[in-house]
Amino acid sequence: MSTSTARVLPHRPTPGVHPVDGGVTVAVHAAGATAVWLCLTDDEGGETRVELPPFGDGWWGGFVPDVHPGRRYGLRADGPWDPAVGHRFDPAKLLLDPWGRAVEGTVTYDPAVFERGGESAPFVPRNVVLDTTFDWGDDAPPAHPRDARVVYEVHVREMTRRLPGVPEHLRGTYAGLCHPVTIEHLRSLGVTTVELLPVHAFADEPHLVDLGLTNHWGYNTLGFFAPHAPYASDADPHEVLRELKGMVKLLHAAGIEVLLDVVYNHTAEQSTGGATLSWRGLDAATWYRLDEQGHDVDVTGCGNTLDLTDPVVLEMVLDSLRYWVTEVHVDGFRYDLAVALGRGEDLGYAPDHPFLVALREDPVLSRVLHVAEPWDLGPDGWRTGQFPGAWAEWNDRFRDTTRDFWLADAGALSRGEVSGPGVREIATRLVGSRDLFGERTPLSSVGFVTAHDGFTAADLVVYDHKHNEANGEDNRDGNDHNRSWNHGVEGPTDDAVVQLARRRSVRNLLGTLLLSSGIPMIASGDEIGRTHDGNNNPYCQDNEMTWLDWDLDDERRDLLATVAHLTGLRREVPVLRDHDESVIGWYDETGAPMTDETWAQDERRTLQLHLAGEPAALVVVHGGLDEAAVTLPDVGPLRLRWDSAWERPQDADAGPADRQQTLTPLSLRLYTT
Repeated sequence: MSTSTARVLPHRPTPGVHPVDGGVTVAVHAAGATAVWLCLTDDEGGETRVELPPFGDGWWGGFVPDVHPGRRYGLRADGPWDPAVGHRFDPAKLLLDPWGRAVEGTVTYDPAVFERGGESAPFVPRNVVLDTTFDWGDDAPPAHPRDARVVYEVHVREMTRRLPGVPEHLRGTYAGLCHPVTIEHLRSLGVTTVELLPVHAFADEPHLVDLGLTNHWGYNTLGFFAPHAPYASDADPHEVLRELKGMVKLLHAAGIEVLLDVVYNHTAEQSTGGATLSWRGLDAATWYRLDEQGHDVDVTGCGNTLDLTDPVVLEMVLDSLRYWVTEVHVDGFRYDLAVALGRGEDLGYAPDHPFLVALREDPVLSRVLHVAEPWDLGPDGWRTGQFPGAWAEWNDRFRDTTRDFWLADAGALSRGEVSGPGVREIATRLVGSRDLFGERTPLSSVGFVTAHDGFTAADLVVYDHKHNEANGEDNRDGNDHNRSWNHGVEGPTDDAVVQLARRRSVRNLLGTLLLSSGIPMIASGDEIGRTHDGNNNPYCQDNEMTWLDWDLDDERRDLLATVAHLTGLRREVPVLRDHDESVIGWYDETGAPMTDETWAQDERRTLQLHLAGEPAALVVVHGGLDEAAVTLPDVGPLRLRWDSAWERPQDADAGPADRQQTLTPLSLRLYTT
């Protein structure tokens, strides 16, 4: 092993390792360290250590000559071992660069990555110096109006792993996601925006490795600037980044925005007993929230919490976000456990947290979309509706209410039990959840009925109970409160009556989603009846359970046509998407305006919503188990545009509908002028 010293620079360079003429500039933050090295590695396991001079304020770095793009590297840091104050310096640990642009290799959970003094180099990945140039041509963000967005939450690998028409070597890759076959599906479905499950470099957790499973979803970050290499069709680190950029470029050319699901609340190092891979070895006291004994304060459920009250951590997160916007051209972000990012030094959530203020004021980040998962696992962690005005937020109350009305409450009624609060809750969700978002636009709400975690839409109507045995935890993992209804039979059945009811219930869920105001989010595969066989937590299932099955029977083709029809109606009828309260009219089944008395009826299961506009819309909701005679309100001529009782969309009637109508049990209709 050879050693040298980096050349001192007059000013601290950009954090990370970056190519310049003749070499690289290096800047690493390791407060409390007594020595820091850039470690250049080769394929034979050799290592050249370059000692980095201190800049002050915990920063180390300089200029290192004759290092060029493609060179593999890591970091080492020496200093005190005092876990009670967060110091766990160990020069035997080869560490990833927190600002590293590429991560190559995987973690092997040998004792050396956990134990003090164990040489970890043979068991950990490396960073790679990258040349990030790319020909973007005339790429431009699609910049859809907020009310026009239809978001599609999708996993890069799941979407195309079995998609016919995509070449085998591109299936499950960034290139597969932007293949013409994939783009045609997205465009025909009416999708404007894809929200990608994490594509930052990530690692499998030790317990999954022990079970022979993998972290499939990716919420276990190893590098906040590095794309996940296994999602590329070419393993070369430069090609990984180029393929990801090419994906964004082609999706933009098709008019599709790209949002990234990002995980800045924790890292792959888990708790203080976890592996030392990067941040912990560079001073846990800087990077993580720690208590008085040096233990992690965990509000994420993943063992640690990044401390965004520290200026260095905040700088890393903001630099990462800017990198993905300026270098990769993404259009926005969905923040996993976003409340954790807005917690102050006292652990309380603060809407004026420096991170949230920075996103509003930053010239780059203020012009892209920010979507919060508005909760975490810490104290007072549920914060739906409490993010700053420009944010959009996942609306879990929309999800729960929609499931309750069409499934849990209907199931209770079928068993002769007391159901829920009449139509009050579903009415609130249909018009933008103003109880949560106050003076903000309904477009602050991202409505959804399913997401990557939990049952799929198809499974919500087939299973009352989770079936997670494949995850290796004796069915203990996953949520036990799914608000689902199996329609009287647990699991698949040949009973044609049950099948018919289940299909209508799925259409009710998706119809409610796509006919409500706000920004709708479709979970990938719901439009084709995707099932996880009752597993409501398939985070570790990278196999046919989670890969979309594109072998569609007639019923699944009908569902696909239905969802495309609904997104088309949403485009055609702007008042469905966004409106103020002045255009709203509520009516009962007789066509009379709703009164305080009728709103208070817990047994009420029928409601009519009129939205004045050009065209105007009438949404008729019937959650009863029997047919219902309904008189449409006297609001002018109306045409029936969709009925959830239809297996497949039908052409609109040429003439106006009769005001006297009979509704199918558990059904939803849309009329327009």
